[in-house]
Amino acid sequence: MRPTYAEINLKNLQFNYQQVRNKTKTKVIAVVKADAYGHGMIECVKAFKQLKNPPEYYAVALIEEAVELRKAKITNEPILCFAPFDKDEVDTYLKHNISATINCVDQLDFIKKKELKKKLKVHIKFDTGMGRVGIKLNELETLLQKLNNANNILIEGIYTHLATSDEKDKTFANYQIDNFKSIIAKFKEKNIKYGIAHSANSGAILDMPEAYFDAVRPGIILYGYYPSQETTESFKLKPVMSLLSKVTSIKPILKEESVSYGRKFIAEEDTFICSVPIGYADGFNRNLTNKATAIIKGKVYNQVGRVTMDRILFEIKNDKIKLNDKVILLGNDGKNKIDADDWSKILNTIPYEITCNISKRIPRIYK
Repeated sequence: MRPTYAEINLKNLQFNYQQVRNKTKTKVIAVVKADAYGHGMIECVKAFKQLKNPPEYYAVALIEEAVELRKAKITNEPILCFAPFDKDEVDTYLKHNISATINCVDQLDFIKKKELKKKLKVHIKFDTGMGRVGIKLNELETLLQKLNNANNILIEGIYTHLATSDEKDKTFANYQIDNFKSIIAKFKEKNIKYGIAHSANSGAILDMPEAYFDAVRPGIILYGYYPSQETTESFKLKPVMSLLSKVTSIKPILKEESVSYGRKFIAEEDTFICSVPIGYADGFNRNLTNKATAIIKGKVYNQVGRVTMDRILFEIKNDKIKLNDKVILLGNDGKNKIDADDWSKILNTIPYEITCNISKRIPRIYK
């Protein structure tokens, strides 16, 4: 096995989930799309299943992800697919008992005309202001009329997605919630059963109890990170992923010698450099060049020289570092800590992107 690997702490995953459960007191739709944000979808779902109060649903982005779960013997748990379903995929949804998302009236028209052996389970998505996908408010009356004789679907839920719940100013998020409340009221007025209503993503779970409704959809907070620097930290989270490697070579560098492509690091004094087998092909972003750090034997060291596809370098000066010493790229040793938030600040991005980009070349080790 490669000396570089991602350690996935499933107890931390369960802890974060329980924090959500304790906070919201609602049903939970655990978002495990994108291979559980890079943590390993199947193993994460299995860890959730071990709990006394597992999620009521799992949510994925693609039908292929849902089928992958079913093939991994996640057989009875409801799975919601966020992606707008394709007409050619209806049989797959039925075969694997996957709940589809309806996000336009045309999809409903298609299903109503199609002869199905059993009812298709669906959640209906509404665009309350995100402006991406979903049925808009001015289409609601038309939708409700068509639902009256839609006999081959089973509505399990209705939902929307909040655009600014992870921002300090919640004005627009509250506007969306008010829109969603009006949609729920219309369903009730027409006496159309809608199953569960859900809108709260990670930011709303932290800060907006009015967005909880019947269920919440935690994503990044399950994996130990707050969705932005603007949300509160209303409950504690524990990062689930650590990224670890080893020192594989050590060499002396003389004053004014350079290392790696482009000579982006030139030694100011005689020093030592160690190499670590990870690079941008593994998700260690090239823009971390000369900006990242690692923990080796309880001390923080600076990454130097341009990040390459398979290898990075750290200046260790004259410290007593030896071959095979553990290198903590993401994680902690008790007193020092480096996490995806640190990389996010350097790269002007979000922790979602950091964990999702740890590539398949990096083995996941579960504990």
